[in-house]
Amino acid sequence: MPLNRKQIRTRRNIGLIAVAATAMATGLYFAVSWVTKDRFVVETDNAFVTGNLIPVYADATGVVAQVLAEETQNVERGDLLIRLDAQRASAALDQAGSDLARAVRSVGALFENRRQACERIASRIAARDRVRHDLVRYQQATPSGSVSQQVLQNARDQLASLEADVKEARADTQSIEARIVGVTPATHPDILSAKAKYLDAYIEFARQNIKAPASGYVAKRKAQIGDRVRPGDQIMIIVPLDHLWVEANLWENTMQRVRPGQPAKVVVDLYGRSIVYHGTVEGLTPGSGSVFALLPPDNATGNFIHIVQRVPVRISLRTDELQKDPLRPGLSTVTTIDVKEDKSSVNASQTTTSAPEYVTNIYDDDLKQGAVKAEQIIGQNLFGNAEQPMRHCAIGE
Repeated sequence: MPLNRKQIRTRRNIGLIAVAATAMATGLYFAVSWVTKDRFVVETDNAFVTGNLIPVYADATGVVAQVLAEETQNVERGDLLIRLDAQRASAALDQAGSDLARAVRSVGALFENRRQACERIASRIAARDRVRHDLVRYQQATPSGSVSQQVLQNARDQLASLEADVKEARADTQSIEARIVGVTPATHPDILSAKAKYLDAYIEFARQNIKAPASGYVAKRKAQIGDRVRPGDQIMIIVPLDHLWVEANLWENTMQRVRPGQPAKVVVDLYGRSIVYHGTVEGLTPGSGSVFALLPPDNATGNFIHIVQRVPVRISLRTDELQKDPLRPGLSTVTTIDVKEDKSSVNASQTTTSAPEYVTNIYDDDLKQGAVKAEQIIGQNLFGNAEQPMRHCAIGE
């Protein structure tokens, strides 16, 4: 049955009212949502999981003899990763040890020479004093004729000769003292120099074993058996997965209220929206990404095009959530920051360096162990007391 004009108009009005009501309801919903929630939220999908990618470099020259860690393998701090052929380093260490022993013996001989020089001065002073006393007696006996003038003159000549001998001995002693004054045998510069060279050779020998500076998973292993590595060559990367964070790149026109300390929610594409990570804004990078680029912009040199910049924001992740649902650096996320509380300073960074991968002690013992061995070499080759100070010669006048 065809509809009349009145029925058509009625249906049309009902449809328009329905559309208008739907539009009003939708607008009201978004308005209420913006007033109560959305205006306090900053969201971006330009956010990625990141962490400390710790490079492992060779610190010595050598040929790779053994590879002990492979990609995806979990290693602990101090574990041996690469062993280099240490034959050349061992030979250089033996040579440095021999040089140190030779220097110790030379310095010991120098101190003994000084002692002998002091004894020589004392001996010549005693001979001079004896002739001086004889000369006084001869001078007293000459007027009576008991001693001839020839004997008196011979005594005077002998005294002059002995005075010259004493001066020569003093000069020799001072020449030796110039090389040892103010030091003990153990602190002589020659020994310290040889000891420093020995320690350098020992560290070179110790660094033939390349150890993990931190705990984590191995990635990008480059070292192969037979490779010749030099100091500064990267051989692998270690990635700790228990300390990760999100780097969210926010538009500059959405960052007015973003502050350190604000809560954030992170959804990772790996798990979808079924798993939500809870984080905290730790700090804002002091510059947009463009100023840290390889070729930073210089808008004063040519045509200027206004482009809205992005500023990286660091968002921490909870350790317990990372242990429950592990992540990997580089994963994409959708990050939402609650900016309702914005009273703190934008520069009040909460970033810390308290995680284990910010410090390592695997290199601390190398120098200590080398020093112990150097002291053993010094003790085995130094004659007498190494800490005995230099005594002044009893040279008189």
